[in-house]
Amino acid sequence: MSTAQPTLDDVWRLFQETDRKFQDTERLLKEQSQQTDRKFQDTERLLKEQSQATEKKINALEKLFTSQWGKLMESLVEGDRVNLLIQRGIPIADTTTRLKGKQPGGGNYEFDLIAHNDEAVVVVEVKTTLRPDDVKNFLDKLDHLKAWIPRYAQNRIYGAMAWLTADAGAEAMVENRGLFSIRATGDSASIQNDPAFAPRAW
Repeated sequence: MSTAQPTLDDVWRLFQETDRKFQDTERLLKEQSQQTDRKFQDTERLLKEQSQATEKKINALEKLFTSQWGKLMESLVEGDRVNLLIQRGIPIADTTTRLKGKQPGGGNYEFDLIAHNDEAVVVVEVKTTLRPDDVKNFLDKLDHLKAWIPRYAQNRIYGAMAWLTADAGAEAMVENRGLFSIRATGDSASIQNDPAFAPRAW
């Protein structure tokens, strides 16, 4: 049984059909590529917008934190606040803020505020929100202070924690551990301890 040989017209028609299919496939791939590219561009734009929005929120929170911390520090170093310590029997000659240095065994230390005279030193840890772990960490710093800062080795060291808000009983923990508790409210600060409170000395 013989098979008819394709004519030149048949071959040309087959070639044209194949070419159309290739063109259709190429067009489809191009459309899909354009759609994918648009999706990538939309995703990139969305991520950029979200990143900018997140950055704005972080900047706003940072400004809020800096503002609160700054107001708290200002209220603590103000003369009337120093007088509060004087009224508690601790004469204060001057203050130092943000005292930083190297620990003898390696690492760094930082103390937010130090009020001192020739005999007594009051070290103040400043927290916008006071938590129990903050109290524990501060007590550990006080235990090492004389080794870290030898010039205070002969001084009586007292601790104080200043705060705007307190969580989970941290305020009571401060006084129970022998520390002064200083709360900042608005543009002022006040010692929260009972008048009969006797601070722990290091």
